Amino acid sequence: MAKYEVGYLVGSLASQSINRKLALALVKLAPPDLEFREIPIRDLPLYSYDYDSNYPEVARQLKQAIANVDAVLFVTPEYNRSIPGSLKNAIDWASRPYGQNAFTRKPSAVIGTSPGAIGTAIGQQHLRSILGFCNSPQMNAPEAYIQFTPGLIDDDGEVTADSTAEFLKTYMADFRVFIERVLTVLPRQG
Repeated sequence: MAKYEVGYLVGSLASQSINRKLALALVKLAPPDLEFREIPIRDLPLYSYDYDSNYPEVARQLKQAIANVDAVLFVTPEYNRSIPGSLKNAIDWASRPYGQNAFTRKPSAVIGTSPGAIGTAIGQQHLRSILGFCNSPQMNAPEAYIQFTPGLIDDDGEVTADSTAEFLKTYMADFRVFIERVLTVLPRQG
């Protein structure tokens, strides 16, 4: 059985992010043949095409980190019915300059949590639109909008609700199948 390396981006920069807790849970619940590494976005300056001829080191590291993995998992909150500016900024850095898009043919999945009843549904739709433009094949089902309630996931990524744990475990198993299917059809980049 093939092993796949998955990079994950957490859209929230908050130290107590519930989406960071969700990311930890997803790593724990994933099939054992998926290996994970976080791709940090905190230190990126705001993107400008003025940098295209001379990318800062932190942006080169971001692009290389994406190139080094087989797939990307986005774990993000919803800010004002969209994605956090920090995540959009990271995507802009990774997809530029034109013709050097790190997301091209990179299988991806989107998930998120928020205290609201619809989870991160609208923010995820915006993110999916962006990733579609970035030519990143996306796992579209099951859609995963997790309503976060106090204690649902602890600081160590342990899920306390059996039904949520089972859903997330299935989600990650489906992501593994999706990665294999995409990489069988499309040659690896990077």
